[in-house]
Amino acid sequence: MPASASQAILLVDGYNIIGAWQPLVRLRDCDGLEAARRELTEVLLSYSAAQNYDTHIVFDSQYRDTPGSRETVTSYLSICYTDHRQTADSYIEKACADFRKDSRKFSQRLIVATSDRAQQLTVTGYGAEWISAQRLWVEVELSGQQVQRKQQALRKQRRSSQRFLASALDPAAQARLTQLRFGITDTSPPKKSKN
Repeated sequence: MPASASQAILLVDGYNIIGAWQPLVRLRDCDGLEAARRELTEVLLSYSAAQNYDTHIVFDSQYRDTPGSRETVTSYLSICYTDHRQTADSYIEKACADFRKDSRKFSQRLIVATSDRAQQLTVTGYGAEWISAQRLWVEVELSGQQVQRKQQALRKQRRSSQRFLASALDPAAQARLTQLRFGITDTSPPKKSKN
């Protein structure tokens, strides 16, 4: 979880989102499911950091004979693989049911991202918010644009502050110029007297 309490916990039905976002569908069809999972992780990593969300991408392991696992990517994002014969839907439903009893529900939102209609009804029944795959895509895009605008504004601000000569000087030279500007001429340390 992020160092400061996150604004929301976002549970993402990974394969549902991959199947709904056209760029990920193309990537999955051309380069395989692993490439689509990696790209989804990268996209949601940036989004989660920008939104201050504690994001959990949930992938089904129901067709693999492996125990469930959890990989922490950053403090903002983790990847959960369900247990053998467990679906992402049942994992998310259990997380929503558990959250109802959690004291975090008073200070954090719980959002589930999926376009599965039955899942939408179930998670909202547990008190979680729901967002469709398409709406999540729009929010990810808008968040990316906001980050780019902020970065451009910072670059512009840095360029405008660098056009003054004083900003190019080291701190000691800037301090000396300030002293001269205020009429302080003698900045040498006092001399010791000889006895």
